[in-house]
Amino acid sequence: MGSQLIQKFGIAIALLIEVIIFALLSPYFFSSENFLNVSLQISITAIIAVGMTLVILTAGIDLSVGALVAFTGVVATSILKFDVPFPIALTFALCGGLLVGAASGALAGIFTTRFNITPFIVTLALMTIWRGASYIVTDGRPVWGLPDQFAVLGSGRMLAVPIPTLIMILVYITAHIVLTRTPFGRYVYAVGGNREAARLSGINTNAVLVKVYIICGALASLSGILLASRMNSGQPNAGLMYELDVIAAVVVGGTSLFGGRGSVIGTFLGAMLIGILRNGLNLLNVNSYVQQVMVGVVILLAVLIDNFNKK
Repeated sequence: MGSQLIQKFGIAIALLIEVIIFALLSPYFFSSENFLNVSLQISITAIIAVGMTLVILTAGIDLSVGALVAFTGVVATSILKFDVPFPIALTFALCGGLLVGAASGALAGIFTTRFNITPFIVTLALMTIWRGASYIVTDGRPVWGLPDQFAVLGSGRMLAVPIPTLIMILVYITAHIVLTRTPFGRYVYAVGGNREAARLSGINTNAVLVKVYIICGALASLSGILLASRMNSGQPNAGLMYELDVIAAVVVGGTSLFGGRGSVIGTFLGAMLIGILRNGLNLLNVNSYVQQVMVGVVILLAVLIDNFNKK
């Protein structure tokens, strides 16, 4: 009974304990503005984590998301520099950026399904390609001189809430509905639980896999555009190590690396747990190197728990 309770509500309990500890240790922690700042800080990786949750639910992985964030940001900001009215440039920048992510996801899905190459190798190759392409397109220099209106997307607020936070919430609500209320959501769990059994039951498993990679790529591109807007520039070195932060949020949130078990609600709680951990440690002036160690310990514990639950 106790183990079942921990398995179901463990991440929520851990998050609550973490909030209480930091609230007691820092007088600046327990404020609405600080929580809004945490939500803004995690919004970029948390949005990508939704797509990564779908991929990991099918027992896959996507290592290309961090490099895709950089390449999308470079592409979108380069389009914004065209000599056309801002609304037109922004429309093309958004559409172009999202298409880059969807195309990358489609490539990952096709190579994984049609050529039967493991997702780790395929997405590792794509990670290298997009990172290199980011430096090639920019010649290693940031894309500057963007319209001031572009910064509103990543730094503006609506009803006192950061716009990236609102977008993140919308993405999570949509993903939760898709996973729990649609046939596609059931197919994702079925493919991750037993791909061969899902195929024999009539599910087009290859199509499901391609779709989850496309969604993951598109959400990585959305995050890339938001990050470029926050920095008001296209940085070829953006998104470094993001793939690890994203995977950490998904795994800490209880999604099994073996596939078939997990939820986007758990992923959101996982992203919040890691984000609040870093925020609280910053407020306590803990060395950044020590923070890396502590986050690593949290991830390791989450993987150990996942392995225990699998057995």
